[in-house]
Amino acid sequence: MSVNFLGVGLFHPLLTPYLALHIPDGLLSPSVSLFTWIIAVVLIGFSLKKVRGHYAERAVPLMGVCAAFIFAAQMINFPIPGGTSGHLLGGTLAGVLLGPWAGSLVMAVVFIVQALFFQDGGLTVLGANIVNMGLIGTFGGYYLYLGIRKALGFHSWRSMAIAVALAAWTSVVVAALACALQLALSGTVPPLVALFAMLSWHILIGIGEAVITVFAVGYIWRTRPDLLYDPPHSVNTSVPPSYASRQ
Repeated sequence: MSVNFLGVGLFHPLLTPYLALHIPDGLLSPSVSLFTWIIAVVLIGFSLKKVRGHYAERAVPLMGVCAAFIFAAQMINFPIPGGTSGHLLGGTLAGVLLGPWAGSLVMAVVFIVQALFFQDGGLTVLGANIVNMGLIGTFGGYYLYLGIRKALGFHSWRSMAIAVALAAWTSVVVAALACALQLALSGTVPPLVALFAMLSWHILIGIGEAVITVFAVGYIWRTRPDLLYDPPHSVNTSVPPSYASRQ
């Protein structure tokens, strides 16, 4: 989940607007912003190539549905004690449902639409927002989830739920850490202030991300497990190998 600070609560009102995952324009230095843009463009470029070469046509409507769900879910803010609000990030959810490559494209589209039409996050720092709130979850969250699921038992719901929860929570904490480091390197917020503020909140906020992600994946597991990017072995899925195979 992302956190939006309202300028009240535990932190000084001059600092709280900076300590959110949706970074606005003007808070990152040109060098930090450029670096995150390079990462975003390179990973999105690889994702486009992978999706074109390895995904079946049936993955396209799934990507659309997933994008619509994550976009709608991110518009719902949940109040958090201390004058803040949070909302779903969805990177790990997209990775679990679509795989890291298609999931990354979905998250990139969501944040581009938010920045262009809803002014949610700046345009010059869009690369950083895509990396922090999207790609960390779709790549890092997905591969962490996959490793945990394999270690605990690939085809059981228990291992699936644990893997999804831990990966979703970790993706939020790592996103907060990345955002704090970017702000600190840009000279916007002192490093210790940025790290403490971002991590202290997002360690808790990650729990909400984990609960929502497990709930969504659990519903699909019960109703249409064949739609998962890595379906359980017991499912007689009609998904073509080019879509179901793990990259």
